[in-house]
Amino acid sequence: MPVPISQMWTVASYVLGQRLKRRKRYPLVLMLEPLLRCNLACAGCGKIQYPAHILKRHLSVDECMKAVDECGAPMVSIPGGEPLLHPDMPQIVEQLVKRKKYIYLCTNALLLKEKLEAGWFKPSKYLTFSVHMDGIEEHHDFAVCRDGTFQKAVDGIRLAVARGFRVTTNTTLFEGADPNSVREFFDQMMDLGVEGMMVSPGYAYDKAPDQKSFLKRANTHDLFEMVLSNRKEGRNKWRFNQSALFLEFLMGKRSFECTPWGNPTFNIFGWQKPCYLLNEGYVDTFAELMGDTKWAEYGRASGNAKCQNCMVHCGYEPTAVDYTFSGLPGLFATVKAMVFSAYPSARARRRLAEESGKLHGPRAHLVQLGLAVDLNAAASTAQPVHASSAVA
Repeated sequence: MPVPISQMWTVASYVLGQRLKRRKRYPLVLMLEPLLRCNLACAGCGKIQYPAHILKRHLSVDECMKAVDECGAPMVSIPGGEPLLHPDMPQIVEQLVKRKKYIYLCTNALLLKEKLEAGWFKPSKYLTFSVHMDGIEEHHDFAVCRDGTFQKAVDGIRLAVARGFRVTTNTTLFEGADPNSVREFFDQMMDLGVEGMMVSPGYAYDKAPDQKSFLKRANTHDLFEMVLSNRKEGRNKWRFNQSALFLEFLMGKRSFECTPWGNPTFNIFGWQKPCYLLNEGYVDTFAELMGDTKWAEYGRASGNAKCQNCMVHCGYEPTAVDYTFSGLPGLFATVKAMVFSAYPSARARRRLAEESGKLHGPRAHLVQLGLAVDLNAAASTAQPVHASSAVA
C-alpha cells in the first residue's frame, strides 16, 4: 500500500472535520521552504534565481515550528532549494515528528547517502524522503543540468529503503517528454522498492531560464493519457502516492478547479501569496494569507493568464481530496479509480507506438540546435546547452 493506513486516517478525519465545520478553505499540506539555496541549477526552476545574499538565508527551527503550528495542516512538505543543505534539518524533522505531522522531505538526494550515514535521521512513519527524479538516467541528468545525479540519487534511495525509511519519488514532466521512457522509469522506481510515486506537469515559472519546455493544458492531457493508460500491462504494477482522482484529472478524465489555499507556502519572506507557484507578494501571518488574499482572482475560472495552463499537484490535488470527502459521489469515484486503475485504451497504446519512433529529451534538443551528428555519442557526452552553473 503506497500510503500507511494511519496517514490515510489522519488526513480523512482532518478533511471531514473541516467539512463538518463548513470551512470552505483550509490547508491540506504546508509547503515549508526553510531555504532557497540548492546544489543544482535546473533550467526549469524558478527558486534559485535569487541573488546570493538571499540564497544564503534560511529559517530557524523556531520559525519553522511557528509556521507549522499557525497553519495546522496534517502534512508538511519541505521543499527548497535543497533541504539537506540546511544545518538544522535534523532538528526540524525531529520537532515535526513530535507534533505527529506527516513529513515529505523533498530532496534531489545528492546528499542523502551522506546524511543517512552521518545519522541525521531515524526511520519513522511520519518521515518520507520524496526524491526528485525526472525520468530515466539520460533524461534526469539533462533536466537537472548535471551528469551523474541519477546514479547518486539511486544510491541514496537504495540506502534509505534498506534502512527502513519511507521513500517516494517526485517527477515533473515537461514538453517533449517521452511517454515510453516515463513508463520505463516508473518500472525502475518500483524495482528500487519505493513506497510510491508522485507525478505532475511542470509550471512555467517566470524566472526559469528555460521557458520553452513547459506543457500546455491540451498537451498535458495527451501526455498523461499515454503514460497512465494501459497501466496493468506487462510489469507495470505502479503505486502512486497521490490522489487517484488527480491522476484522472491529468489524463483529461475529470475537470477540477484549483484550490491554491490547499498547499500554502511559508519561506524566508513569509507566507507567499497566493500559492507556491506565483510570486504575488507575502504576508506576515497565515490568518492574513487566508483572509486577505483575493482568491477569486486566481485559478483557471478567474481568467488569470498565469493560471490557464497550470495543472500542478499543489493546486489540484487538494481539490481532488476535498471532492473525495464531499459526499457519496466523491467517495464512489475515488474507490472506483483505485480499484479499476488499468485504464485500457487502444488509442493510447497506438499513440505510444507512434511516439517510440520519435526523438525525445536530450537527443531531440541537440538535433533542434544542430549539435548532434552521432546522437548516441552526443547524448552521453554533451552538456545541456541551457544549463547554468550550480549554486555553491
